[in-house]
Amino acid sequence: MRIIGMLSGTSHDAADAVVADLWWTAPGEVALHSRGMVSVPFPERLRADLADRLPPAHTNLAEMCQLDTELGQFFGSVAARARDELGGGGAQWVVSHGQTVYHWVRDGQALGTLQLGAAAWIAEAAGLPVVSDLRTADIARGGQGAPLVALLDALLLPDETWGALNLGGIANLTVRRVAADGTADASGRPDPFEVAGPVGPGAGVTAYDLGPACALIDESARWASEGAQRMDVDGARAARGRVDRPLLERLLADPYYRLPPPKTTGKEHFHAAYLREQLAAGVRPAPDDLVATVTELTARLVADACHAHGLAELAVSGGGVRNPQLMARIGALADGVRVRDSEVLGVAPQEKEACLFALLGFLSVHGVPANVPSATGARGPAVLGSLTPGSAPLTLPAPVTEPLRRLRIERTPPGEQQLRL
Repeated sequence: MRIIGMLSGTSHDAADAVVADLWWTAPGEVALHSRGMVSVPFPERLRADLADRLPPAHTNLAEMCQLDTELGQFFGSVAARARDELGGGGAQWVVSHGQTVYHWVRDGQALGTLQLGAAAWIAEAAGLPVVSDLRTADIARGGQGAPLVALLDALLLPDETWGALNLGGIANLTVRRVAADGTADASGRPDPFEVAGPVGPGAGVTAYDLGPACALIDESARWASEGAQRMDVDGARAARGRVDRPLLERLLADPYYRLPPPKTTGKEHFHAAYLREQLAAGVRPAPDDLVATVTELTARLVADACHAHGLAELAVSGGGVRNPQLMARIGALADGVRVRDSEVLGVAPQEKEACLFALLGFLSVHGVPANVPSATGARGPAVLGSLTPGSAPLTLPAPVTEPLRRLRIERTPPGEQQLRL
């Protein structure tokens, strides 16, 4: 089955779409072959409209309706381009994460989530059925709705000495934990869906948001450049600056960091106004020093988590991989941990999340649960997503009753028979 996996992250600078071939190779085992990725920058006006309406800004229903429509039209054009350029003009499904505009968390519990980018516009542009709204089913079962990447990480990480880090707007980490009864699958890996005892750390897989990554680094670069830069290109400002220790300690005092997983956060908390509040509480640092300090914050959060989980290997993906200063500081602070990008696990760091959504959609249309309750805190497994028909009547493959336990990353494309599986 050929699937277009598509997302726009919390940095909302581009929409990424991977065309992936997925097929069942055995009961409980899926193979994935990526045919490549297209990344399309946001139209400037759309990006500005989105940024102006994100928390803590106030908006209205008319503006949200317009934004939902225009994001859907933009994502639809990206899906159609990926279909034509990478899919040979054809695919079976589009899976769209959408653009997160609000993740409703109160007292540590996720109560709702909102991703915009109306699926019907994507289906209209691509002529394909769409899987969307992938987080809500997990939240309805008491979970955080995130990190969904725990599924892919759980299948890729070799053992409990490895961690998978994503550096997007928010940094999230996945680690494996052997179930209390030592349950393992045929490969010798702990079963990622085995939850023995209380849901949470130590129950199969732990995955959670560490805190801000590019979200605050980008905001600090924008402040330092008086709006001329959207990001700290190549980590140059952080490399020039010096860490402001009092500011760093104020940032590290945020109560979020002391919450136990499962936990999630986003730009509802770590936004430009948040950074201004932290600066108002002390002496304002020099511009490059601010960028260096915020970069150090993320590196410190990552390093502390690596040490807390006893990791020896860290596989990193996401836009933050392109920031050499951030990567260098993570490597320096996470002493004793070998830090590499996710290619070491067989997935390119910029493609990983889009591949994840292709996999989630593949499982959804086969009726296979794709959340990881030990990571999200959900009461149990859930089939994720909502389905929108394309230009033809909606047809689904026969349901699969075996849960996914293994994933093979294939470097060579499948044959026609495999694609029909």
